[in-house]
Amino acid sequence: MAARVLDNTFHVDAAPEEVFEHLTTPESYIGLSPLVVAVRNVDRSEPGVVRYTSIERFRFLGLKYDNPIAVTLLTERLAEKLSVRGQVDSPGGVRMGYRFDLSPEADGTRVDDRLDLSAPWLVVGFAAGQARKVQLARARILAERMSGRSTRGS
Repeated sequence: MAARVLDNTFHVDAAPEEVFEHLTTPESYIGLSPLVVAVRNVDRSEPGVVRYTSIERFRFLGLKYDNPIAVTLLTERLAEKLSVRGQVDSPGGVRMGYRFDLSPEADGTRVDDRLDLSAPWLVVGFAAGQARKVQLARARILAERMSGRSTRGS
């Protein structure tokens, strides 16, 4: 197995609680993560935990592929920040831990987005490249959604 760490920090023009609510709603990820086209089997039966299946659509070697992935969101509320973290397990041995740390910043929220990716060496480059594209697009889309400039998503 090979590993990669991807970090991105950005600003959102909304209160941390608003951003937290958005990031803990599975349906918000449709369009927020550009590869996500559907969310299924949402389970909120355990406090502070949301489990669901996310369907990612991408092209690999010229073929369209819908990839069902098991997602678990865990939440944490501390005095100085809010956190959403989780683990994604995809077919093919690709695993990704992620964490959004949300803290107050002038007129909004600072978002520290970290991805910890591990995958078999044959696919780690492809998986890391896709994850980085999604991470950067997600920052832009989230900032647009939270500022009210975008009408897509929730």
